[in-house]
Amino acid sequence: MKRRAPAKFVASPESGTPLYLQLALHLAEDIRKGRYQPHQALPSERVLSESLGLSRVTTRKAIDHLVEQGLIVRRAGSGNYIAPRIQQPLSRLTSFSEQLQARGYAPSSRWLSREVGAASREERETLQLRPGARVARLERLRIADDEVVSMESCVLPVSVLPDPEGLEGSLYEFLDRTGKGPVRAVQHIRALNASARLAHLLHVPAGRALLYVKRIGYLASGRPVELTYSYCRAAYFDLVAELRRDT
Repeated sequence: MKRRAPAKFVASPESGTPLYLQLALHLAEDIRKGRYQPHQALPSERVLSESLGLSRVTTRKAIDHLVEQGLIVRRAGSGNYIAPRIQQPLSRLTSFSEQLQARGYAPSSRWLSREVGAASREERETLQLRPGARVARLERLRIADDEVVSMESCVLPVSVLPDPEGLEGSLYEFLDRTGKGPVRAVQHIRALNASARLAHLLHVPAGRALLYVKRIGYLASGRPVELTYSYCRAAYFDLVAELRRDT
């Protein structure tokens, strides 16, 4: 995709904010306003430096900052590109794969574990299971094109998924085929700082703020069949909710 020229940047020496951070904030605002589109290449560091009248060191530090935030992706030998953002409507129940496909991304997963084990107390209470019940646990990295954007841990009763190791592709597609797909869900969303393990898996610094989503999926009968914990790189997700005011 063609590289666009950078928007005009005016430094503010009186602000007390380092110059590289002013530039990073300026570029981040351009990205959020849509001046640069997902997967679009940024101008090179040299072009940015020359067009904005800044040093290469300042420009490089600004881009480094945006890479750490997840707004820019570096591709060796190719350049810097705008990271994809996944818009997730809060009023419609969709799978991760469906969300990405609807926006032209190629969804994929990398399995971390697929196993059957004894349900914890929280899992039994959430999924309304008896003491001693067993559950299928799925843990995987979710990928948009070539970028890891979230880690997902999913728990289901073994009656719903008796053979987790045999699962390939979309979980929701499998559940729909077997007549056990959720028709509604309740989600709890909050910010959470990345642990050392999550930071390693998601390629972010430890302590980085993530978007944490806990979802409970229900059948039409009201029976809970899915308990999913998602840890998302916040820079890649926009949560969209339509609100109405009673009149």
